[in-house]
Amino acid sequence: MAAEVAVQGSRVEILAKSGILSIPKEYVRPQEELTSIHDVFEEEKKDDGPQVPTVDLKDLDSEEPEVREKCREELKKAATEWGVMHLVNHGISDDIINRVRAAGKTFFDLPVEEKEKYANDQASGKIAGYGSKLANNASGQLEWEDYFFHLIFPEDKRDMSIWPKTPTDYTEATSEYSKQLRVLVSKILSALSLGLGLEEGRLEEEVGGMEELLLQMKINYYPKCPQPELALGVEAHTDVSALSFIMHNMVPGLQLFYEGKWVTAKCVPNSIIMHIGDTIEILSNRKYKSILHRGLVNKEKVRISWAVFCEPPKEKIILKPLAEVITDSEPAVFPPRTFAQHMQHKLFKKTQEALLT
Repeated sequence: MAAEVAVQGSRVEILAKSGILSIPKEYVRPQEELTSIHDVFEEEKKDDGPQVPTVDLKDLDSEEPEVREKCREELKKAATEWGVMHLVNHGISDDIINRVRAAGKTFFDLPVEEKEKYANDQASGKIAGYGSKLANNASGQLEWEDYFFHLIFPEDKRDMSIWPKTPTDYTEATSEYSKQLRVLVSKILSALSLGLGLEEGRLEEEVGGMEELLLQMKINYYPKCPQPELALGVEAHTDVSALSFIMHNMVPGLQLFYEGKWVTAKCVPNSIIMHIGDTIEILSNRKYKSILHRGLVNKEKVRISWAVFCEPPKEKIILKPLAEVITDSEPAVFPPRTFAQHMQHKLFKKTQEALLT
């Protein structure tokens, strides 16, 4: 309860600007995690070891079948081996990306009391709005971030009452971004379907289609941290979504757990990072990977990232490995669940792990 009060009474931004030299114990990671947390700027410079793949999407629309196929194969390879990639030539205009970044930054530059007008209320189930991470495990650990969360697509499912009024461009820029991103989502799902030997529209259909696949945006704000070697912006997790798309303000922080080690994603200009989420991992029977990842913080620069999670309807669809990808030698590795049940299962598992430590 103390941790909850601390968060509600003091956003991480307030803590960060208060002049504290050491972070509250609720933010300090367990000893076994601390050995792997290093300076993110030094980590990003490393060129030895594995690197997150970059996939150029410009040929996905080529009129030449062989050229299209080559591009799809690169996408499939990255989805199979890593489950995360930098996408370049993704078709979303630089202008819109710059406007979305500017709008989000302007919102987070507002005084905290202004942002509090948009505060969510997790206790009552109102998760959309401005917030900070409340502990959802028995250890009571918190993450070094504030955020703004809301649904951005389909348009008819938005709650415009919680969209920031300042800056004035926020709604227009975010709306246009959601439309352009939704086009990209369909392209990616189509390519991934073909990569599994399925009909082009199959994965799109399985995750809800244009009417029911929800695009939820979470703007993550990671203030400067006086002891970045002790904290995490986001703890290690996999995304429950079908796909997740992330752009950021070119400050490093994302790490992927690949082949037993934490790999820091480079800052690739004009790219959007894409994660395969649990939903696609389940449908593909783990042919496509949902990779464990986390976010580091630092004491020099504020990091902001814009994550969009593409989520199937919570109760309507049963997620299970598709019949076409199951064989005698590769039986189904996931039980049938709704999206809501999958989220609950992950939360329960996490809570059990915390109780056992």
